[in-house]
Amino acid sequence: MAKDATCPCGSGVFYDACCGSFHSGLAFPQTAEQLMRSRYTAYVKQDVNYLKTTLWPQYQKSFNEIATLLRAQDSRWLGLEIIETHKGQSTDKEGSVEFVARSVVNGVADEQREKSLFRKKGRRWYYVKALFN
Repeated sequence: MAKDATCPCGSGVFYDACCGSFHSGLAFPQTAEQLMRSRYTAYVKQDVNYLKTTLWPQYQKSFNEIATLLRAQDSRWLGLEIIETHKGQSTDKEGSVEFVARSVVNGVADEQREKSLFRKKGRRWYYVKALFN
């Protein structure tokens, strides 16, 4: 991805100034929505390590890196739409983000709609689980 390319998360900001700073470890998402957007972008970039380290700590051990990488590789990501965010601000401990991620998987259009739960531990946000999809 070119340095002057906009971020796949849909923010309209250049990748390096957006999710790229989270993926490189220079910064951490301050809100649940920022983490959601950065995780979507990690799928686009096939950054499985970021997906694992932003998963709630007790679930990291059982994270299937190979299956996640295959899912990311088999997909042509078309875009992310945030439907609704509930709480999840920098002062909150928990929040949820409802979204639609569109892709083409093995030549077939796919739309993943999910409401995700995020939780803060210390100063960092983590993805906990899907509340529905």
